Amino acid sequence: MHELILHHYDASPFAEKARLMLGFKQLSWRSVDIPRIMPKPDLVALTGGYRKTPVLQVGADIYCDTALIARRLDAEKATPALFPEGQEFVAASFAQWVDSQIFQHAVSLVFQPESVAVRFGKLPPEAVKAFVADRAGLFSGGSATRVPVEVAKHNWPSLMGRVEQQLAREAGDFLFGEPSIADFSLAHCLWFLKGTPVTAPLVDAYPHVSAWLGRVLGFGHGASSALSAEDAIAIARAATPAALPDEPFVEPNGLTVGQRVQIAATDYGVDPVEGELVFAGAEELILRREDDRAGTVHVHFPRLGFAIKAL
Repeated sequence: MHELILHHYDASPFAEKARLMLGFKQLSWRSVDIPRIMPKPDLVALTGGYRKTPVLQVGADIYCDTALIARRLDAEKATPALFPEGQEFVAASFAQWVDSQIFQHAVSLVFQPESVAVRFGKLPPEAVKAFVADRAGLFSGGSATRVPVEVAKHNWPSLMGRVEQQLAREAGDFLFGEPSIADFSLAHCLWFLKGTPVTAPLVDAYPHVSAWLGRVLGFGHGASSALSAEDAIAIARAATPAALPDEPFVEPNGLTVGQRVQIAATDYGVDPVEGELVFAGAEELILRREDDRAGTVHVHFPRLGFAIKAL
C-alpha cells in the first residue's frame, strides 16, 4: 500500500483545504514542497502539465483538484466521511459553489492593495512582480474572472450573513450538522482572509462564523513528514497504477477507452494534459501517460470543471 504524498506549499489556500481534510481523517502523509510559481518541472513530470496546487500522489496515481482529492481520501479511510451519508448532494454542491464563488471573492479581497502591502511587505520587489505575473498567467484563458474588489466588498456582508445565519440555526457545530467537505471548502477561503490584519476583520465580524472556523482549523493537518520531489518521482516510477474503478464507463460525447485526448481545467490554470483515456466515470476522468522521469502514471481529474477533447 502506497503512502499519501501531498505536493503543496504552505501559503496555498487550496492546499490548506487538503491539509485540513487529512487532519480530519487523522491520516499520515508525506509532504513535498513545490514552488509557488512556474516553472514547476518536478510537479509537471507527474501531472503532465497541470500546475495548480495541491496535487495528491498515491504511488503512480496522481490526483488533481481538491474536489477529487476529497473523494480519494474517503476511499482511503471511509470514516469520518467527507461526504456523509444522506448529505452527499448538499455537501458536494455547496463545496463546488464555495470553491468558485466565495474563493474568487476572497482572492479579490486578499489582493487589494492594502492587504498586498502587508502580505508581501517583506519580499523583494522582483519577487512580488514575478508572483503577480504568474497569477495573471494562471487566470488567462479560462472562464474565471476576477471579482472587482469593490464588488467583493459589496457582496461580502450578504455572503457571510447567510453563513452566520446557517451556523446560528444549525443544531450541530458545523454547516450541515456533522463535518463534511462543505466545511473544509469554506474554511480554506476564510483561512486565506485571516492571513493579514487587513482582511481578518471580514471573518472576525461574524461570531458564529469565527467560532466555527476555529473548530474546523482545530482538526489540524494530521501527521506529515517531508519528502523530496526527486523521491516522489522515483516512487511513481517504481509503482504500478492502481486498478481502475469498478464503475461503468460514461462518456456522452463518444470518446472511447484508449483514445488519445487532452484534459484541462475550464476556470483557470487551463494548461492541458495529454494522454490515453482509460476511464471516464460520473465523477472522475483518468488519463494514462508516459513520462521520461516518472514512468507510467495515471492522472485523475474530476469531471466537473474540466473539459476533455480528442486529439
